[in-house]
Amino acid sequence: MKVSGFTIIKNGVKYFYPFKEAILSILPLCDEVIVNVGDSEDNTLEIIESIKSDKIKIIKSVWDMSLRENGELLSTETNRALKECTGEWCVYIQADEVLHEKFIPAVNTAMERFKNNPDVEGLRFRYKHFYGSYDYYQDNYRNWYIKECRVIKNNPGIVSWGDAMDFRHKDGSKIISADIKAEIYHYGYVRPPDTLTRKRIDFQKLYGTDEEVVKFAESIITYDDLGNLKKFNETHPAVMLERERQCNWNFDAGLDKQPPDWMRKILIFMHPLTKRLKALLK
Repeated sequence: MKVSGFTIIKNGVKYFYPFKEAILSILPLCDEVIVNVGDSEDNTLEIIESIKSDKIKIIKSVWDMSLRENGELLSTETNRALKECTGEWCVYIQADEVLHEKFIPAVNTAMERFKNNPDVEGLRFRYKHFYGSYDYYQDNYRNWYIKECRVIKNNPGIVSWGDAMDFRHKDGSKIISADIKAEIYHYGYVRPPDTLTRKRIDFQKLYGTDEEVVKFAESIITYDDLGNLKKFNETHPAVMLERERQCNWNFDAGLDKQPPDWMRKILIFMHPLTKRLKALLK
């Protein structure tokens, strides 16, 4: 069974992406890893080239920043990497995601189990979203996605969709994914505060007009989703240890200001209903 990995990255150093760690985390699963490196303003390419593995296959591309509707550029570049994959399975990792080494056996087992099952086209992972620092993660399943497909069968009819968050058939229909007992650690909101703010503003350019980006920049609050955080008491992936040591910024999680857990769980559960009621009362 041959397995390909694939990912995309541009300006990984500038925006403090753990892109090297993301690649290293899936390397043990893969026979090859395709890395689509966009034209960057920093030494992102050099860092990827420094990874000592003959599994790494780099493709260089110039990203069309005019593709601004619904983050289409991200799926376009993801599909560019996907087309280079030659394995039976394709393992996708985003530049701010890392797979803990403790889940590698579960992923291997699932690929073996479902490789000849035509009713399974992908494997879906649970998610843990770290926020502010490596010590806290989001506990609100209404605001943060809890599962996504990150392993797909190499089928030309399956493509990265939208802003590269999931995979679908070319006609837009959903693929059939099996849930597996593995988790992706998402570090999108773990960056120095100034870098996080700049990244969020620049990332908005992939979704809106110049006017919308300006309005977003004027109203942005760096940490705008406090109130549902939990202390992380386990270990991060081994490839993230150096990143943890580089966490030299202050972050107040405000746990003392959060409602009790029992109340938070009720409020989160009731959120769709209260949201509708607020809309009706406007």
